[in-house]
Formats: sequence, C-alpha cells, structure tokens
Amino acid sequence: MPVATLTVPRQDVDTAEARASAARVDLLAFNPWHTSEDFRPLGNLNRARKAAYEASSAHRLGRRFVTVEPRRNTLLGAPLRAGFRAVNRFVPWHRLPTPLGLLNLMAFRQTLRRHNLIDTEPREALPEAGPVPPPPDEELLVRRSYDGSYNDLSAPRMGAVGATFGRTMPPVYRPDRFDSPNPVTVSRELLRREQFIPATSLNILAAAWIQFQVHDWVKHRRFPVSARSVEVPMPPGETWRNTPGGPREAVMRFGEDEAVPTPGDGRPPIVFASDVSHWWDGAEVYGGDRSAATSLREPDGGAGLRLEDGHLPGGSNGSPLTGFTDNWWLGLSAMHTLFAREHNTVCEALRHEYPRMDEDRIYHTARLVVSALIAKIHTVEWTPAILATETLDVGMKTNWQGPPKKWLDQLGVWLLEANGRQGIPKSLPDHHGAPYSLTEEFVTVYRMHPLMPDDYELVDHRFGRRLDSLDFTALQGAATEPLIRKTGLVNTLYSLGIAHPGAITLHNFPRTLQAFERDGEVIDLSVVDLVRTRRRGVPRYNDFRAGLHKPRIRRFEDLSADPGTVARLRDVYRSVDDIDTMVGLFAENPPAGFGFSDTAFRVFILMASRRLQSDRFLTVDFRPEVYTPLGMDWIERNGMTSVVLRHCPELAGILPRGASAFAPWRPVVPVRNGGGHG
Repeated sequence: MPVATLTVPRQDVDTAEARASAARVDLLAFNPWHTSEDFRPLGNLNRARKAAYEASSAHRLGRRFVTVEPRRNTLLGAPLRAGFRAVNRFVPWHRLPTPLGLLNLMAFRQTLRRHNLIDTEPREALPEAGPVPPPPDEELLVRRSYDGSYNDLSAPRMGAVGATFGRTMPPVYRPDRFDSPNPVTVSRELLRREQFIPATSLNILAAAWIQFQVHDWVKHRRFPVSARSVEVPMPPGETWRNTPGGPREAVMRFGEDEAVPTPGDGRPPIVFASDVSHWWDGAEVYGGDRSAATSLREPDGGAGLRLEDGHLPGGSNGSPLTGFTDNWWLGLSAMHTLFAREHNTVCEALRHEYPRMDEDRIYHTARLVVSALIAKIHTVEWTPAILATETLDVGMKTNWQGPPKKWLDQLGVWLLEANGRQGIPKSLPDHHGAPYSLTEEFVTVYRMHPLMPDDYELVDHRFGRRLDSLDFTALQGAATEPLIRKTGLVNTLYSLGIAHPGAITLHNFPRTLQAFERDGEVIDLSVVDLVRTRRRGVPRYNDFRAGLHKPRIRRFEDLSADPGTVARLRDVYRSVDDIDTMVGLFAENPPAGFGFSDTAFRVFILMASRRLQSDRFLTVDFRPEVYTPLGMDWIERNGMTSVVLRHCPELAGILPRGASAFAPWRPVVPVRNGGGHG
C-alpha cells in the first residue's frame, strides 16, 4: 500500500558547497558503534565489523598507515628463510660472508616478526558503544606528547605511559619455581665478581649510555617494599640486613612488581605496565608527563632546560632535576648533563634561524631533534661498538640510512625488505601485526649490570694526573652531583672514556651492586634481576632459546667450554632446563666481536628495527615540515663525538680517530712536575 512518494532532486556535485559537503561526510568516518548503549549493534558479525569500521575510519582520516609488501618479497621470503634455516644448522650467520650474513639476519627478522610479537593489552570482552572520540589536538600532529600518547593516531594509548609490556614468546608462570634453585645461591656461585673481567673494546661511557637508554624505554611499576614485598629465603645459615643498620633477617626483601588486572578469573598475574612510554622519546631527559616536563624547563615558559653553571639543578629530595633519576651515578649524570646542554644549544640555533617561532614550539622541536639524534647514536654508533663486526656495522647503518651502494647488499634488501631500501626513517610506520610495545624478554636481555666496574679513577684530562680513586658507592646517589661539579664534565667524560667496562659474562657481577643501598633499602641487584625475571614469566634459558628458534642445549657442556663453570652449573642446577635465563645468556660464548650472547642478540634483531619502524616521528613524520630543515640537518651532521666536542672542546685531541666515542679514548701520558701537556 503506497504511503508516500519520495523525490530526490538532482544534485550538482561540482559546486563548492557540494564539495564541502562531501568533505564533511568523509570526515564523519561512519561507525555504527558511535551511539548509545540502547542502539548498540548486536551479534558476532557486528562485533567483528567494529574493528573494520575503526580501521577504515583511521585510514580515511590519514591516521593509520599500510605498508604493502612487494610480491617478490612475499614469494621469495619463505624459501630464503627455509634455506638459511638449513644453512644455519652447519654454519651460524656470523660466520657467513658479510652480504650473506646480512641476508641471513633479514630472513631471520622476518621469522621473528611472524612468530614473536605477542600483544598483552587487555581487550574489551564485549565491544561497547560510545560517543565519537574527539580529534587529536592539532599540535600533537607535529610534536611528541608528554606521556607517549598519540604517536599512533589511530590507537592513541599505544606505547604510552601505562601501556603493558608485550611478549616475544608465551610466558611460563611457575610459582613453584620462584625460589628454585635459591637465587642467592645462583648469584654467589655463578654471578659474583671474583676478579674484574674487562671489555677492552669499549669504554665506561658505553655502560653509562645503555643505562641512559633503558631509563627512556622501560620502568616496571612496583609496590613500595612497605606495602607489598617479595621475600627471598636466604640459604641455610645465612642472613641479610634489608635496611642500613637494620636487623639481620632470614629473608631478602624488596618491592613486588604491580601486575595489571586481566579480564577473567584464574589467569596468572604476569602482565605488567610501564611507568615510562615505550617510545624513543627522550623521556629520561624530558620527563614522562606534562607536570614533570614543565618543571624541568626554564622559568616563564622558556624553551631551554634548567641548568646551573652548566649542571643539573638540585631537587628538593637531593636528586637532580631531570626526567629519570633512579639508580643515579656519575656516568648517568654525565649523559643527562651532556644532552640537557645539547637541548639548549638546539634551542638557541632554532631561535636564531626562525625568529618568529615561539618558545613552546622551539622546546618541542628541540625535543624531537635531540630524541632522534639519540636514536641515531644508539643505532649507528653504540650498537656497532658493542657488537663489533662488519655485518652489524653495515646492518645498523642500513636500518638508519639504507644499504650500502654495493650491488649485493642492494640486491639482498630488494629481495627481502624492499620497503627499507632508503632506511627506516624514510619508510611508513609498520607494527608488523601487533601493537607496538617493548617486551619482557627485551627487558631481560638488557640486564647488563656486569658492564659496571666496582672501582673508578678520576683523571685530569690535561696532564693525565689522577684526581681521585673511588669505589662505586662513592660516586652514586647523593654523592653524584657534588662530585661531578668538583671534577667537571670534561674530566668526568675523559675519566670514563679511557677506562674499560666489565665484560657481560658469568663471575663478573659488580660486588658493590650485591650490597646496594637504594631508597632506604639494601638489595643484592643480581638476586633482584634473577627473581624478577622468574616472576615475570620469562621462560628459563633453554625454553628461551627454543622460543627464539635456536636448538635446545642437552648438556651443561653445550653452554660453556670452561670445566670450572660447568662444574658450578651442575652443582647449582638439577638439569639444563632449570638454568636461569640471565645465567645462560651470560654463560654463552658470544660471536667474535660481540659484547653479549647470540641468543640475546635475537631479541635485539627484532626490537632494534621495531623501535624505529613503529614510531611515527622516526618514519612518516621524520621530515623538515615537522623537525624544521635546521633540525633535519642537525641530526644528519651530528653524532656522539660531535656532541661531546660541542660541549667539551678540550677533548678534541683525545677522542678516537675513525672510531666511535664508545671505543677507548687515548689516555694522556702523565707529565712529571705538572709541566706541559701529554
């Protein structure tokens, strides 16, 4: 029965009004879930459609990027991966010629991307209706947020403060093995430094640098020890003093990690959130929220960071004012001081070049520039210094700037990863199938405390004269800032630059960190590292190897060729499957030139490129319109050596020629009677 006639008048779609109307319709990015609960779409099909609507909306608005893999990469990837798996049964990647080794690593990285990225973020059990989210602040399109949000505009909380640590392999939660074997015994028998073993290809600045970086990337949320603590039983007949001057107890006590509640009952508490953003955003220098960042800036909204006579100002609690001050010591202070000065120098350059740019824009642009410069230094300088092989040197430079012009290297990238032919910063963001996060396994392989010596010499850079000899306790915590002011940044950098860090191996954990006073507690950091790794569900060493596609070991002799180490392993562990991950990583004989094990390196293969490729500000928005032409040029022309020399020009004749600033510096020969220069 007809009830009405609907007439749609002819439309002129070419008028300005019609085009504006069409643009408004496009921006609506229709999603039927943007409604009230009464009108929520029903059924499983609509639940699946919700993700499609969100993806379509993000793509339409230019907030999500799709990297299409060339067909040849898809077709050739599988046989090349299979071929290298067969080759690696007889010849490991690091013994292949450099072009083949690089191709091997690219093939292996593809395997890891397919099988070793596990998302841990809790998801809504039932999709919920809700209002249309507001568009991101326009300023967030051209600057980093304070807390890491809105890096991925289609998923604003991805990688932000409070985002969970992902996984590289399924977790293993075994409360019955938390204290087995006793972690204190493991530490005493296998980790304790018996005699300092140096890493002679590096200087202590390399150790300070990695702590500087880890503070940017990861920080587990923890309960105060007074509220909720882990209690580790001491071996029979031993006791521990948990507070300075406190009573001796039969347990070692420290704060417990704060797990993220997961939906559903009965799931083990093995998902944890980070108190810093997962992005490479310089949060250790700038702070992780608006309040902290604002407090570190010059008064009255100035773009620069607060410094007093070139040093970090002191805070009310005795710690310096900077973004991250946990485990503070002289090397960390030198890094923070150096890059706070660098930030202020970039600000001055921007003011001079762009006189109309306001102070807030100068601050955020300088932060982008300094953070990207730090990422570049880590990628093309620190990493090739600690993994000192031609293959890794070429590989890391390929990550940043594309492969060398040699036809074989170019061919390898063309065959397997054509999207990286100009370097990751000239590609589009790509999360490779899982939301970006750093992982618990990543945290585990960056436990590099053996790098820290127990004893230090402070030396005058002009005459090679010793200024002081100190143990670690005397240059950490509250003693740090008075010491660096007394010694000066130049002499501090020189003293750390001419000295070696420790090798990352068994029997080389710093003794001073095995009775370390921190925040009113006394902890054995080696025990804390072992216990936290177990409680976070990181698999034991043999399962860890298998999860990274390495063959399992069957005998203790497969792990170490040293009879004494094998004997101790047998004494401590019932079987090879019980070996702690950290112990196994330290015990491995690394490839020639490597500062850490090949198993740890496998996590690195995956995450080194992911930290760059997931980041909008190191890919699609790494461009002059965002960074300014001056900022892009600053990043291109500078590295660790130029940063050091800009702020400490007195060191020009001392830094190594043709090598990274993380390689040992030339020591000045002491001159008798204080005359002349060395």
